[in-house]
Amino acid sequence: MVAEEITAVLDVIRGLVAQARSHRAAQLLRTDTGHTAVRRISAAADWKNAGPEIWAPRCPGAYDLAMSDMIQTTPGWLTQDELDAARARMPILYVEAVPVRVDDSGEVTSVGLLLRIDAEGTISRTLVSGRVMHHERVRDALLRHLEKDLGPVALPRVPTSLQPFTVAEYFPTAGVTAYHDPRQHAVSLAYVVPVAGDCRPRQDALDLVWFSPQEAVSPAVQSEMPGGHAVLLKQALAHVGHVY
Repeated sequence: MVAEEITAVLDVIRGLVAQARSHRAAQLLRTDTGHTAVRRISAAADWKNAGPEIWAPRCPGAYDLAMSDMIQTTPGWLTQDELDAARARMPILYVEAVPVRVDDSGEVTSVGLLLRIDAEGTISRTLVSGRVMHHERVRDALLRHLEKDLGPVALPRVPTSLQPFTVAEYFPTAGVTAYHDPRQHAVSLAYVVPVAGDCRPRQDALDLVWFSPQEAVSPAVQSEMPGGHAVLLKQALAHVGHVY
């Protein structure tokens, strides 16, 4: 009798799981466009064959996602073709973060810069940077990119107020502002974010190097920061009281 009751309970559980899966698939098809949704669902069986740029293209490089993340967040992603079309027609919203270490009094003691290498083999130092997805809060986008670039145990302390220290406007035409991105017109909300944990760069970053504020604005370091990031770093340090 007990065995029969257990079997009945298991059958109910299996039925609920099947219903949940069917509901999730239907929801995904409702929130995405036809062939794109079908391709993303089928990609769950062989996701490694798809380039990372299909799922989450970003500046300055692409990154891979866990398969569960792809299924759960697909409504916010763009294919590379969709991204190129959007970049040709409208500004793209970004968030950027300057990771810093602070002492017990809140004074900035060091600044973290990511070391990256592009497709042409050029090495540069950059800040945490990435796009805001459709229907994503700025706070969530900031936390997502901090975790993606610095690792899951960086322990960033995002400000209570999301007032950026500046709004950087990147243009594909050099000289319009101090910020230049040949691919697009981008508007970026920039923040200084203290981190208290262990930072382990992931994705396309080779390393994360900590500099004192004085070292960060030295000509040697500034010359390795293209696209206006050197200017953005100086603005960030001035915002926290380090004017050089």
